[in-house]
Formats: sequence, structure tokens, C-alpha cells
Amino acid sequence: MKQFRFLLGVIIGLLILIRAGSANNVQVTNVTLTGQDATNDFTYVQFDISWENSWRTTSAPGNWDAVWVFVKYKAQDGLWKTAYLSTTASDHSVTVDNGIPATISVGTTTINSVSRGVGVFIYRSSDGSGDITWQDVRLKWLYGANGLGDDAAVEVKVFAIEMVYIPQGTFAVGDPSGASGPTNCFYTYGTGGAYTISSEAAINVGATNGYLYYDQDNTDAGDQAGPIPAEFPKGYQAFYIMKYELSQEQYVAFLNTLTRDQQNNRTATDISGTSITNVYVMSNSSTMLYRNGIRCDATLPSVGPVNFYLDYNGNGSGNEGDDGQNIACNYLNWGDVTAYADWAGLRPMTELEFEKAARGILPAVSGEYVWGDTTLASAAYTILYQGEAREWISNNYGLNIGNAAYSTTYNSGPLRCGIFADNTNNIGRVTAGASYYGVMELSGNLEERVVHVGSTTSRAFQGTHGDGELDANGNATNADWAPGSGADIEGVRGGDYSNAKERMRLADRSAATETFGNPRQRWKGFRAVRTAP
Repeated sequence: MKQFRFLLGVIIGLLILIRAGSANNVQVTNVTLTGQDATNDFTYVQFDISWENSWRTTSAPGNWDAVWVFVKYKAQDGLWKTAYLSTTASDHSVTVDNGIPATISVGTTTINSVSRGVGVFIYRSSDGSGDITWQDVRLKWLYGANGLGDDAAVEVKVFAIEMVYIPQGTFAVGDPSGASGPTNCFYTYGTGGAYTISSEAAINVGATNGYLYYDQDNTDAGDQAGPIPAEFPKGYQAFYIMKYELSQEQYVAFLNTLTRDQQNNRTATDISGTSITNVYVMSNSSTMLYRNGIRCDATLPSVGPVNFYLDYNGNGSGNEGDDGQNIACNYLNWGDVTAYADWAGLRPMTELEFEKAARGILPAVSGEYVWGDTTLASAAYTILYQGEAREWISNNYGLNIGNAAYSTTYNSGPLRCGIFADNTNNIGRVTAGASYYGVMELSGNLEERVVHVGSTTSRAFQGTHGDGELDANGNATNADWAPGSGADIEGVRGGDYSNAKERMRLADRSAATETFGNPRQRWKGFRAVRTAP
């Protein structure tokens, strides 16, 4: 990753490579500034963007993939901050679309009572599938709104995250087997079937006919109380979700924009001094554990931020290359994931949105996994090219068999994001282990952190979006997220590589309210969402 310092109005190139899994290989290149208007204090951030296996379809499931793009800049104060983009979609453009028209929509967050553009979604304007290359994408940066002068010396980074659009619509939560279904699953009290969500209106919860309900099969079910307020995101309204779980490369990129104090709170190893032994900073260990290769050098600078890099292969070179960057990121706590969501202008998802993104508009199937049926690979995978961008499984991979990493198939740590999506064999949803809308690894690999519905605190979550900035300690600043400990708000869904298959069932809520005091655990990951503009 290269960075360049420039004066506003001077065109200098910047190369940034963002890869969220080799299946799609998002690349942002040729970043520069152009078209400065010193009178109105704006300029354009221009770049090329490409990724593989993009799609849009008006037929079922009627959705598309997109890339969430946001810009960070660093001025003389040495702090990386979010560039405020124009809130008018027509102010942004794709100059060269190579025959695939693009749509750009702006994601806004209210900051100091003013609506600010903190990023944009870029996606196909019409039906189609295949690789995307758009050149000379221009985002209008209102640098004056960031308090910068016309000749400010700044550095710029452009970040891109692959997302999937989840359309507005009615859907079911829970299991048709009701109280006898998966642990703590949702159902309709009285009838016992799955519960239908048909709006964002408040949902009544309790042992009353027609209400949403769930049993307390264990201590992690929730308080069985309600209502779930109208402000709580339920999944009916359209939203975007990260196509893959947060990768280790993405978390490294995040860490490397923070101050030293912020970094120290977003890693497990104490990096406040000048010498450390536990260089693998997420697991707080001297050697890599459970495939988390995020590390720094043993000798640290006396002042200023630490440089983090990926070292899956253990050579200590700091040359990331094919060195585990596409592996899903584990050892994250609630403070870490909410900080990442705030920094990226996104937000945590709720457990109702988790079920919508997985099942879509289809009827609930008893005991189903996120790929829509109960088929499941049941023998250990052999992993080839471990830690590389082409990491792959060489056995037990057949058509029409649900594939996922759980205790039986692979229990040594998380796998590469999107590992089961082998586009060369024209596989379907089941074999790819994909959700109805094309979201990857919602069952297995790492548990999905969600905001649950089972406490007064969690039901006060309003789905506010991140503003791109953290506090001095590296914490998110959205009060409704409980950004510190996550107490009474954080839960997990979807199962993981270390647990049994039952935890992967779509409706399973075995750990719906599980927090364990907010540790960094090897089996927990994260993906963020954002309500559609």
C-alpha cells in the first residue's frame, strides 16, 4: 500500500489495494485529486475500481452487490480523519464505465447537527454479472467542511468494502417447529410457527397468542420481554451487509490509521512501551494462534503509532503479500468491532437482520442452515495453499452439499473469506454455503456478532450509523451501541469453526445474548451493515 503527501489542487497518484477475499479481489488504484474549486472549497478524489463476480438481477432474489467506498485523509496534526463527501449523488460520477453503467448513492451521518457524506455505495445500474472495471470514479470531497485550507498538505487513503444489498420486504424469523426447534429459536406464540415481520413497526414479545416469542432453553436466550421498539432495525427496511466477514487485512488497515493510544485499546498485547514479546497482538502471544497473523515488530517506536502487518507464515518480514490477509479476523471483542464499524461509517447488525440476510423472503425450513436446507458436509476438509489468496479445500466438496467450517470439517481456525465460492464450476447457493442474497459464511467459520433483542439495553439500539471518527481511546462514539463492554447488547449467531453443527442452524440462538465479559475470543468475528440510503 503506497501513500503520498500532496497539496490540495496538485495531482499525485496513489495506489491502494484492498482485497476482501480472492473470489472478488476489490482493487482501488490510480487515486489522485483533480478539479479543485478553491472558491467553494471542494476537489474530486479520483480513482479506478474493479472487482470480480459482480451481479445485479431483477428476478429473485432481486438484489445486487456493491462496494462501500470511503476516504480518509491526514493533515498536519498527524491524525487520520474521514473526508466529508457531497451528500448529492449527482456530484459523484464514473467517467469510464466500460459498458456497465454505474449507480452511486451516498451514505450520510448527522454530525454536529449537519448531514455529512461519509461514504458512497457504487453498484451496477442494470442487470448483469461478471467482473467490473470502472475508471475515473470521481467523489466530490468538501475539504472546506473538514476545516482544511486550499493549500493544506495532506495524505489520502481510499478504502473499499464489498457489500450485498438486502431489499425491503416481508420475511420470517425463527423455525416452523416452534418451541421444539433449534435452541432458543423465535416462533409465533400460540401457533408455534415462524414469526412474520412485515414492517419496521414495534413488535410485541411475550406469551400471548400472535406475539413473537422464544423459549429459555439455556441462559443465553434473553428476557422474553418487549416490545421491540420501532427504532430497532428489524430487517424489513432495505440495508447493505458486508459480503464477507471482516478480514485480517481489513483490520490491519484500520489499525494503521489510529493513534498509539487507540491502537493499544484495539489490540490484546500492551503496545504502550518500546519492547514486546507477544508480537501477535490480537491473541497476545509470541507465536501465531488459531490462524490470526496480525503482528508488529518486537521493538516499537518510543512515540507515534505502531505499524501492524500480517505474518501468517512467521517470517517477520512485514511483507504482506499472500500472507493470510484474506483469512477472517478472529480475537475481536465488542469494543474492537464497534470501533471498526464507526470508523468505516457502518453499524452493527441486529439478529433480526441476520435472519433476513440469510433466509430472504423464503418460508422458514425446519433446522435449515443459511443456504436454505439441512444438507451439510460431514468430513474433514483438506486445506490447500494455506494462508494464500487462493486458499482452497481439496476434498469433501461436492455439488448440492452445504459447505461450512465447523468442528467436524475444520477446527484449526477461521478460513479464507469466501472460500467455498468456486465460480469456476458454476456452483449454486448450497454448495457455496451462501445465503439467499449471496452473503458468504453466515453459517460457520466465525460467529456473527449481533445486537440481540433480549434485554432492555439491547432493545434501545436504534441503528445509528458511524461518523468515521473514534474517541481518544479508540472507542466508537455511538451511545446506542454500548461501545465499551457490549454488556446486555452483544450476542452471536451462525456458529463457528470450533463448535458443533447445531450452532450453525439459521434459527439457532444458543448464544444469542452471550458476552462472557467482552473477551477477545478465537471463534468470534464480525461483519457490519448500513441502512440503505
